[in-house]
Parts: sequence; structure tokens; C-alpha cells
Amino acid sequence: MEHTQEEQQKHLEKARAEDAKDSSWIENIFEGTLWRSRLLVILAVISSLLGSMVLFIIGSLDMIDVLLKTWGYYILGDHSYDLHAKVVGELIGAIDLYLIAVVLLIFSFGIYELFVSQIDEAKESESSQILEIHSLDELKDKIAKVIIMVLIVKYFQMVLDMSFNGALEMLYLAISILGLSLALFFLHKAGGH
Repeated sequence: MEHTQEEQQKHLEKARAEDAKDSSWIENIFEGTLWRSRLLVILAVISSLLGSMVLFIIGSLDMIDVLLKTWGYYILGDHSYDLHAKVVGELIGAIDLYLIAVVLLIFSFGIYELFVSQIDEAKESESSQILEIHSLDELKDKIAKVIIMVLIVKYFQMVLDMSFNGALEMLYLAISILGLSLALFFLHKAGGH
């Protein structure tokens, strides 16, 4: 009876080892698949980079349009429109597009570095500090700051198109500008500058 109990013990240990081997094999496959699934982030990286490039191109075309309108106004003598209002509005619109393009660029660099790999060429560059992302919170902070700037530029663009009919509306404008100034001050202060 002792002999069979030893055999049963050995058989049980052997079965446990085989189960652990099968379990580790399945676990390895699952963990490997799970780890490689992070590479799906590359789709967001590529899409964000393409979107950023498109916005940079559109913003640049808007800037060229401003230059052409200025040329037409001053050199060719086409005074059929109010150049100053048109130029300021279009320049602010182009800046808005550039800022959104920067958001997409920071996002694509950040998620690539967080989920895929560090960018070797960026480490060698001295000007890459703004694109260095070490955590998801740091990425969110950088994007939030640029988005706030986008909103401020958009607000400025909307204010240019407004007409003021009284002192109360001018007071509202002054209060809103003060609010934006305070927001920028605290944003700058929180950034440790």
C-alpha cells in the first residue's frame, strides 16, 4: 500500500507539473498577445501625424492667401474689401489651425513614446524637450495647455467679429479678458515657469 501511495504522489506531482507547463504555455501566448496589442497605438500615431500635417498645410495656405490679399490691396490697388479686418481674422484662424496641429503632433509623439518605444533621434536632439513625454499625466498636461491656447485664440477671433452696442457689453468683454488673463497666469504658474 505504501508503494501505491508513493506512485500516486509521483503521479500527482507529474500531473501538476504538466498542468503548470500547459498553463504557462497558454499564459505566455496570452501575455505576448496582450503586450503586442499595444502596437495598435501606431494607428493613432499615424492618424494624428497625418491630421497634423493637413492642418499645417491648410494653415500655411491661409497665410499665403493673406499675403496674396495684402499684395492685391497695396500693390494692385484692389480696395473692394476691408483688408485689416479680413487679414486679422484669417491670421488668427491660421494660428488656431497651427495650434491644433501642434496638439496632434504632441499627442502622436507622446503616445508613441509611452506605448511603443522611445524615439532615439529625439534623445540626441537638443530641441526635443517639448515633445518628451514620460507619463500619461504629462501628456495630458501638455495637450491641455495647448488646447487652452486654442480656445483663447478662438475667443479672440470671435471677439473681432462682435459688435458692441453699449457699456455693459464692453464691461463683459473686459471681465472676460481679465478671466482669460488670470487663467493664463495660473496655467503659467502651474507649469513651474
